[in-house]
Amino acid sequence: MRKDRRTMPGVLILCSPTSRIMFFLGGHRRRCDRLLPTRSRVRALLADRSLTSERSILPAALRTHRSVGGSSILSVHCNKWGLTMNKTHLCFTCSWLLLPVALIGTTSASSQQEPVAYSGVTESRLMFQENCAVCHGGELEGAAQGTPLRGDLVHGESMADVVASIANGYVDSGMPSWDDIFSPVQVQGLAMYVLETRANVGYVTSNYDAPLSIPEGEFETELHSFRLETLVDDLDPLPFSLAPLPDGSLLVTEKTKGVRVISPDGDKSELVRGTPQAYDDIYQMESRIDIERGMGWLFDILLHPNYQENGWIYLYHGHRCEDCTDLSRERGRPVSMNRLVRGRVDNGEWIDEEVIWQADLEHYSFAGDVGAGGRVVFDSRGHVYFSVGAKGGMQGVQDLSTPWGKIHRINDDGTIPQDNPFVGRDDVYQSIYTYGHRSPQGLEFDRTGGELWGSEHGPRGGDEINLLLPGRNYGWPLYSLGLDYDGTPVEYGKDLGVEFELSDIEQPVVDLTPSPAVSSFIISDSDQFPEWKGDYLVGSLKARSLFRVEIEDNQFVARETLFEGIGRVRDIEQAFNGDIYLLFEHNAGGKVARLVPVE
Repeated sequence: MRKDRRTMPGVLILCSPTSRIMFFLGGHRRRCDRLLPTRSRVRALLADRSLTSERSILPAALRTHRSVGGSSILSVHCNKWGLTMNKTHLCFTCSWLLLPVALIGTTSASSQQEPVAYSGVTESRLMFQENCAVCHGGELEGAAQGTPLRGDLVHGESMADVVASIANGYVDSGMPSWDDIFSPVQVQGLAMYVLETRANVGYVTSNYDAPLSIPEGEFETELHSFRLETLVDDLDPLPFSLAPLPDGSLLVTEKTKGVRVISPDGDKSELVRGTPQAYDDIYQMESRIDIERGMGWLFDILLHPNYQENGWIYLYHGHRCEDCTDLSRERGRPVSMNRLVRGRVDNGEWIDEEVIWQADLEHYSFAGDVGAGGRVVFDSRGHVYFSVGAKGGMQGVQDLSTPWGKIHRINDDGTIPQDNPFVGRDDVYQSIYTYGHRSPQGLEFDRTGGELWGSEHGPRGGDEINLLLPGRNYGWPLYSLGLDYDGTPVEYGKDLGVEFELSDIEQPVVDLTPSPAVSSFIISDSDQFPEWKGDYLVGSLKARSLFRVEIEDNQFVARETLFEGIGRVRDIEQAFNGDIYLLFEHNAGGKVARLVPVE
């Protein structure tokens, strides 16, 4: 650590050699020299009593006091904080900041508060309320001095449009520019906050408990009208996948339970006996988002293209084991990794199981299955594609010797196609088809164009629909069109010491910012909805919506919201007769609904 007294009189800043702290006080800017790495700490000892005695200059929500040796400690837990102190701007570019403030006297017990954790979204909210709400309203509804930010935006609604509006302003219309007040990172965070608020998809919202009620009315959309018809409404809260059968029945996986069959009339069978074990020891982690976690879950289920001749059903699951690796034995904890098996169902029993793909045990992970990916699809030549999310950590996503953060491709019997992009290379998973994936959610093969497509979660913004090309790098964790959760650009490559050219990263065909939390999708060819043929019907979790996306010549054309705010759409599938089914998840119980065309 080195001492830097250049910042302002009476203030001692302790900076690590790789930190940067910037103060804007009275128009003067000083800084430590280098970038602060993630999770490092900076301590600022403010010794000037004339400054620190006026503790009210900080927003009350940010002040946490406790008595230490006759002084008070003001702790601000933050990610890349920008604090507005009246009209003097104090901008900390930091990861987790502890700001001890020497105050006159002691703080009484009655004034003590519990520490509060803050993140980039909180910073952006405060920035908006303190600087923008006077014109645009606290909920974007507009105010006497300005215009609302709901509805159509005159200057564009994309992330780039809103960033430009904030940074440059429109002086002739009375809106000042903010690029000389806020840093580029703060402007991006503020723009993201506006877009998230407009779309009601704040990144800390999961909507597992939001009401799930299938409306009885008609949905009128640009090309078709339809209604939703509930088929079954008492599934486990965490279903994952549907597989339509030729007789009109549906196979359904419940992540923590097993496999069931749903009849065309909505009757639900008992669990199929003998499938790979599903574990229900769900736990909640302290995190930004209230997502249930666990390992050893069931994922996708689908039929072999020649199912009516061979009866094969493919089941993708988190294979969990204890005492199976050195790490699991050392820590006395289970590990897991995605595994693909196939079998047949006979009289309610899973038989003839074969393991089609399994990772090396050394790559099994303590990480839960919530980010495991878990989708499988066949192409028209009998190849099987399956996704493995960033389950083993960011360090391995760009590493071809690890299975996670990848889309894999194998033959239907588990052998490796000889035209796979990395066949013949040593020390790699030769099943890898693409890499650089964060949290793949959907996987579909366009049988008309002969192309593989995938949907994927970004961090805060940056959800994607990608054309998946062999051997290509899709960027994570080096780059994303979204922001990190603390409001900063995604630049984990710097932490990992990875150098890359942006031209080497495949860009998404469709960027969904702010993030609706895209899920599964289909490329529709249903005769029941002829005007949707060739369009992508994309589910979402956080936004609880269904979108129709038009893509022509591998370029994004348009997006329409078919419905919104109904429920978390975990899967969407098209049946043999053209019926389109939706699988909803909810804490009160999962549901299956069918889209019924209305003439």
